[in-house]
Amino acid sequence: MRHSVSGRKLSRTTSHRLAMFRNLVTSLLQNERVYTTDAKAKEIRRWADRMITLGKRGDLHARRQALQVVRDKTIVAKLFTDLAQRYQARSGGYTRTVKVGFRPGDGAPISIIELMAGETEKKKKKRKGKKEGAAPARKKKAAPAKPAKAKKEGVPKKEKKAAPATAEKPAPEEPKESE
Repeated sequence: MRHSVSGRKLSRTTSHRLAMFRNLVTSLLQNERVYTTDAKAKEIRRWADRMITLGKRGDLHARRQALQVVRDKTIVAKLFTDLAQRYQARSGGYTRTVKVGFRPGDGAPISIIELMAGETEKKKKKRKGKKEGAAPARKKKAAPAKPAKAKKEGVPKKEKKAAPATAEKPAPEEPKESE
C-alpha cells in the first residue's frame, strides 16, 4: 500500500523520472507554458511552485538548491530576477493547469501547465487598500430632488389606457349532470 508516499511513479525508473521532471520544470520556467499529460502536469506543479518559492527567497543557498533541479544558469537567473519579482505578492499557486483534450496517438489526457500572470501595480494598490481598511470608493452623489410642483386643482390626470386584452379561448363549459 502507498500510505503517506508522495509523488507519482509514472511507470518509470527513479533516474528517468527525476530527469524527466527536471527537463519539464526547466522548459516550464523557460517558456512559461508546457503541453504534457495530466499526471505529469500535476506532478510538475509541485516542482515548479517549489522553484519559484526558492527564487522568492533569493539567498545563495536557495540559488544552489534551484541549480540542483534546473541545471541551466540562465533560467535560474530568470527565476531569481523576473519570476521572483512577478510573484512577490503571491503566496503560492504560481501555476495553472488547463485540460485540453486527448492525445491522438494513445488517447492520453493532455493538459497545458502555465505560469500565472503576476500582479500589476494597480492590483497591488487595490488589494493593499482593502487590507488596510480604506474606505470604499464613493459613488457619485445623485442630483438633488427637484421641489414638487403644486398640483393643479380641478384638472384630473389622464389615466393610462389598459393594454388590449389578448384573445383568450373561453374555458370549456362543464357538462351538466343529468338528474
